[in-house]
Amino acid sequence: MEYNTQRKKMELPEYGRSVQNMVDHALTIEDRAERQRCANTIINIMGGMFPHLRDVPDFKHKLWDHLAIMSDFKLDIDYPFEIVKKEDLVVKPEKLEYPNGALRYRHYGRFLEGMIKKAIEVENEGEKKQLINLLAIQMKKDLNNWNKEGIEDQKIVDDLREYTNGVIDLKVGDLRLGESRGNNNNQQRKQNFQQRKQNNQKKKH
Repeated sequence: MEYNTQRKKMELPEYGRSVQNMVDHALTIEDRAERQRCANTIINIMGGMFPHLRDVPDFKHKLWDHLAIMSDFKLDIDYPFEIVKKEDLVVKPEKLEYPNGALRYRHYGRFLEGMIKKAIEVENEGEKKQLINLLAIQMKKDLNNWNKEGIEDQKIVDDLREYTNGVIDLKVGDLRLGESRGNNNNQQRKQNFQQRKQNNQKKKH
């Protein structure tokens, strides 16, 4: 299990580790157009977390500022606003108040619950596909933090289908989840076991 004290410090913890992971993922995307789409999706996610603030002046502008800050100003995209400069950040930006309420899906946390609702409501198919894939990647990371044996991709697909009452009905091949850390650990353990076994056999001879 990975503890929060072992993770990279978050500049804006009110968005949670999941959104920070999405920003980190966006930084790895080489294609600029895809990186831009990913950034737009993340902004919509961030805004969806604070629906009670949508009418606040410059709310959208603040979200793009926050995205830049969470990426340490390294996210190379076309910002729709002139974002705050790193050297001008004398104090941390004003935090956004998170709404309280009971969690329905405690296994994944509040973030996933909100994003499931958001994914169902998205009308643009390209954006919806991007959001679901980001969501699935985060689900896999969350589950791997709790399961040392690793998680099968089918589990993610099944959970998405169950939590949305069949509205999000995908196959494993529809998602780009990558190799899970848990699976990597399992593979490494198997290799280490085989290596020890071979070494023991050599000693006997």
